[in-house]
Amino acid sequence: MKTIGLLGGMSWESSIEYERIINSEIRRRLGGVHSADLLIRSYNFDDIEALQQANEWHRAGALLAADAARLEASGADLIVLATNTMHKVAPQIESEITIPFLHIADATADAVHRTGIDSVALLGTRYTMEQDFYRGRLADRGLDVMVPGPADRVFIHDVIFDELVQGRVMAGSKQRFLEIIEGLYERGAEGVVAGCTEIELLVTPDDLDRPYFPTTRIHAIAAVDAALA
Repeated sequence: MKTIGLLGGMSWESSIEYERIINSEIRRRLGGVHSADLLIRSYNFDDIEALQQANEWHRAGALLAADAARLEASGADLIVLATNTMHKVAPQIESEITIPFLHIADATADAVHRTGIDSVALLGTRYTMEQDFYRGRLADRGLDVMVPGPADRVFIHDVIFDELVQGRVMAGSKQRFLEIIEGLYERGAEGVVAGCTEIELLVTPDDLDRPYFPTTRIHAIAAVDAALA
């Protein structure tokens, strides 16, 4: 089994899900008391969010890249960044390591293609919905990607930071998310990408009648595949 280097804590609410899914899947596949071989660097998310707010992406990238290199030096065989938004700095991380970096958008695109659809709605932070580092990567993999309108993007972003990363799951917010998703269906979306790991705490596959792509699970399973390859 290969050792997974996990960059987490952004937020810890979703990082715990990564660890739970990875360990559960290892045990399911290998049986007995097997669990994952993990090296974890978990951040104080307040520090990372401050860099996001200040548009200091390069500084954030340098921090994550340095820690990815430390995980490699400590024995990690691959790196998993347990957040969608911070994949904005994936090129910085990749430039500082020699081991594989499992990009969450690639794993998600593969999962979408396996269902046979090619048009998806993308929900996430404003950075993820509005910038090209994620949308563009999905589009490069042959997907038609649509996002909510400006006001809905602000609402989704605020719910993520003001509620979900703080462990607050509100029924009213869930209802509004489902209304936004319905509007994206009407625009032609065939499925929904939960492009922020915390969204999966609010919207589940049981809430939707079309394909749903929970990126935490998708990415975590891809990590297990790589670790056992």
